[in-house]
Amino acid sequence: MFNQQQQTQQQQQHMLPEKDMLYTILCELKRTSREYTIAANESNCSNIRQVFNGLLQSTMQMQEEVYQCMKQQNMYNTSSPALRQEMEKQFNQFKREQQETEQFVQARLQRQSVNSQTSVFGYTNTNSNNGNSQYQPYMM
Repeated sequence: MFNQQQQTQQQQQHMLPEKDMLYTILCELKRTSREYTIAANESNCSNIRQVFNGLLQSTMQMQEEVYQCMKQQNMYNTSSPALRQEMEKQFNQFKREQQETEQFVQARLQRQSVNSQTSVFGYTNTNSNNGNSQYQPYMM
């Protein structure tokens, strides 16, 4: 009987406190979410992408539940609420950068499309309008 009590006490001494254990679980869920996001983004098969998106959603749900539990027990210090102005400023900056990126990608795709139509084996068609095709080498 004494040995069982002693073993139980030793096991309890080696266990992490509940706050530390929950924080560790929360960190692992965050890491797993990042990994699923990367896997979904890099997948070239839509079925696999859907599987990773499903896993991501369930992991994020678990992450939310652990976070809420910790928050209710004052185990997780949240940052102060962000000012609406600052949030709108960051959002607008993100939208501008997103639009610039989309424009850049579209321009590159159009340029690539035009280049692939007018070049033949490293030569550019300089006279395609009058039916006289003369190809001149171009530098890349």
